[in-house]
Order: sequence, then C-alpha cells, then structure tokens
Amino acid sequence: MKVGIVGLGLIGGSLGLDLLASESNDHYVWGISRSPETCKQAIAIASVNIASPSIDDIPAQVLEQTDIVIICTPIAAILPTIAALVPKLPAQIIITDVGSVKGLIVEPALEICQKYHQRFVGSHPMAGTAFQGIAAAELNLFRDRPCVITSSDDIEAVAKVRSLWESVGMRIYECCPEEHDRAVAMISHAPVMISASLIAACQKQEDQKILQIAQNLASSGFRDTSRVGGGNPELGRLMAEYNREAVLRSLQEYQLSLQVIIDLIENKQWQELELFLADTQRDRQFYVQ
Repeated sequence: MKVGIVGLGLIGGSLGLDLLASESNDHYVWGISRSPETCKQAIAIASVNIASPSIDDIPAQVLEQTDIVIICTPIAAILPTIAALVPKLPAQIIITDVGSVKGLIVEPALEICQKYHQRFVGSHPMAGTAFQGIAAAELNLFRDRPCVITSSDDIEAVAKVRSLWESVGMRIYECCPEEHDRAVAMISHAPVMISASLIAACQKQEDQKILQIAQNLASSGFRDTSRVGGGNPELGRLMAEYNREAVLRSLQEYQLSLQVIIDLIENKQWQELELFLADTQRDRQFYVQ
C-alpha cells in the first residue's frame, strides 16, 4: 500500500514507523511537514521513505500510485489542509484524518473531496502519549488500541481505511460522527478538563507549606489522575472548541455526580458513600480492559 502522511508529529510519525516496519514490508510512505528539519528526522528514523514541506516536491508517479492520504494535523488545520491538497491529488484517492472530533470535520471534508472526485472517510485512532513531535514517534503506539471509523456509503473506501488501521494492530469501531463526539467527550475530552481542574485546585492552596508537602507526596495516584490534564494545551482547547456541546454535557453530568459526593460527605452518610464507591468500583471494568 502506498500511503501519504500529512503532519509528521507523534501520530503521523508513529503510523509511518509501524507501516514501514511491518512484516509484509509492502508499504511505501511519503510525508509532508512544514518543517524541513522534521522531514529529515522522519526519513532518518525510517518513518517515511521520502518527505517534503510541500506536496509539489513529491514525485507525480508516487502521488498517482497512492492509495490513502492520512491528515495528521491539529484539528483546526484538518479542513484547510484537505482543501489545499486535494486539487493536487489524483481522482478517487481516499483521504482520512486522525482528528478527535468528527462532527465538524466529516461532512465539510466530504464536500471538499467530492468537488475533486476524491473520497473521504473520517477516522480517529485512540492512541497517544504526553509527548509531541517526530522525536516522540514510537513503534506499536496503536497496537490493541481502539480506532473509530465514521460510517459511509462508500463501502470500498471504508474497507481500505479499516485495513490501514488494522495493519498497525488497531481494533475498529464504526459509528456516525455525532455518536463518536458524544462518546469521546465522556471518556476523553471531559476527563482532560476534569484532570486540569484538579491540578488547578491543588495549585490554589494558599498555605505554601501544605502545597510543598503535597507536591513532595504526590505519587502514582495523582500522576494517573492528573496525566491528561497536564497534556498538550492546544489539543485540550481544540477538543473543547470543536466538541463544545458534547463536552459541556459531559462536564455537567460530572458536576452532578460530584455534587452527590459532596452532599454525602457533608451529611456524614458514610454507608451511602461506600455504596456509591462500590458502584464505581464495579462499573470501572466496562471502561478499562
């Protein structure tokens, strides 16, 4: 399979590594990054076969033989990137993306692609780390992780995109963009805001001695709870901006649950609190496998 990757950061770089390291060894990967240095690094670590800051520098023969182009840019750049690229790509090529929001992306992307007789299927690989850039790329980042593919009448294109993500070890789920955004708000976007709020609340401790002790004592529990809140600020903002309604709904539902806990503690309802925690202990298994 010949693949183009636009955006050679953690996700794009890791995808290229996995494709070129596959046992079948039948992939060819070209990449685009605005940074010439990133292009050099991507080639050096065998994340791509060739790379350039401009699609104009990718050989026409390579573009003509390309099966799929994956847009691995930040959410806000996905649609502008597609609009800039598709006039320079052959007809019927399949475009997909890795954005964590689908509702504001899929329909406009499809309309842009159809103008140039291209095909679009939205996808969202649920994988990542706290690090950014091509230097953070790693093998097997996607293995055994879930990936959403948005539903489409273009069965052939969906099958091709599915095959791409399955080739790097991902578990595939299909749903419509709206269903994706509501579900991801619950288990990914809202937790970023909640985790960030925890860090901010701790930092507001006015007693500096207590704050220093807390910082010295913080261990695995705080590290796990605060990890996503200490991640990429731009990504967190874009999650909220592009998935605003679903994120707000999830945060409001969390606010209600938190108020239940506050009320139980204020009223010294210890048995009821234990039952509440027993329920959450039981239900966690449905989200963490």
